[in-house]
Amino acid sequence: MTTLRVAIAYDCLYPVNTGGGERVYRRMAELLVERGHKVDYLTRRQWDGAAPDASFRVVPVWSGEIYDDAGGRLTSAAVGFARALSRYLRRHRHDYDLVIVSALPVLNVFGARAALLGSRTHVVTDWLEVWPWRKWREYSGALVGSAAFFLQVTGLRIAGDITVNSSFTRARVRRYRRRSAPVVLGLLDLVGAPGPTPTVPVDGGLALFAGRHIPDKQLASLPAAIAVARRSRDDVHLVVAGAGPETQRLRDAVAASGQEAAIRIVGRVDDDELDRLMASAGVLVNPSRREGFGLVVAEAAARGTPSVVVAGEDNAAAELVHDGVNGFVAESVSADDLGSAILRVLDAGEGLRVSTLGWFERARETQNLARSVDELLARYEASRAR
Repeated sequence: MTTLRVAIAYDCLYPVNTGGGERVYRRMAELLVERGHKVDYLTRRQWDGAAPDASFRVVPVWSGEIYDDAGGRLTSAAVGFARALSRYLRRHRHDYDLVIVSALPVLNVFGARAALLGSRTHVVTDWLEVWPWRKWREYSGALVGSAAFFLQVTGLRIAGDITVNSSFTRARVRRYRRRSAPVVLGLLDLVGAPGPTPTVPVDGGLALFAGRHIPDKQLASLPAAIAVARRSRDDVHLVVAGAGPETQRLRDAVAASGQEAAIRIVGRVDDDELDRLMASAGVLVNPSRREGFGLVVAEAAARGTPSVVVAGEDNAAAELVHDGVNGFVAESVSADDLGSAILRVLDAGEGLRVSTLGWFERARETQNLARSVDELLARYEASRAR
């Protein structure tokens, strides 16, 4: 294959930002460079002076805050970045063979497609999530939710090639664009090589939550679940890492549960401490109702730590957890359901830890981003042959 000129467009950049999406796009850029291609990463400026070091070229096209105080994305930022992205791509419409655009937010899709209309650039759009109309109405209200749903469906129909992070998102894409064949990205190689941290002893009663404290994570359900688990095992205790707008609600739930002595909220921790916590935990518990992939499950599994997640139509993390293999899926966030699932993992002990690590080693060989990038390149070649 000849050297391709590639652009990847997303308004966050790892490690300046540390979410799952930015890790995916950075690794895609690195893999494309490793295959001999030239990559520009189109993003927003969040730094003074030179851009962060990378094997690819970092191109800031916009600057500004993208989140409100509650952790939600700002509509004004979505419009601003999409407009700036469109202007940049219009000026460079003949400079790229392949453009990969995050559909978070969906206005990026419209901006990129409008700018590249009539060019020979092959466009790939990546969809972290696709929601039905009902979900949009619940999330944003009748008027804004209906408008967002319309933009989503229209964006899918003009999207070019499509990538997604989960099988259920792939099914939703095909509901609105029946003839599409989305690529489900393999993401497990975003996690380091498997293997527990040998110097860290496992605390068989420790449940760990690690992540942003936002409403979708349903953190306030954890204290009551820990109370249920402690009826059977008094060594069960919880450490909550991370921070966000829901931290105070979590503290209130801890007080209401009477479990202050068994629950520790440690805030944001550095990578070394997070690694130690994940390796020592008896179970990672993530009661989130909404995950585009659930990378934290894989991060825990790489250390042999099983997970508890919650079943839900918007929770892709439930696709990663196989009951009795690498954890358990709780039916709901009720205290009984979640507490019972935590107990099942902790009671399974070392046998489940061995099984969890084995699952990760096998899955990492087949569900990896390197294979997905190769598939995207093959689709690009096929499009040029038509």
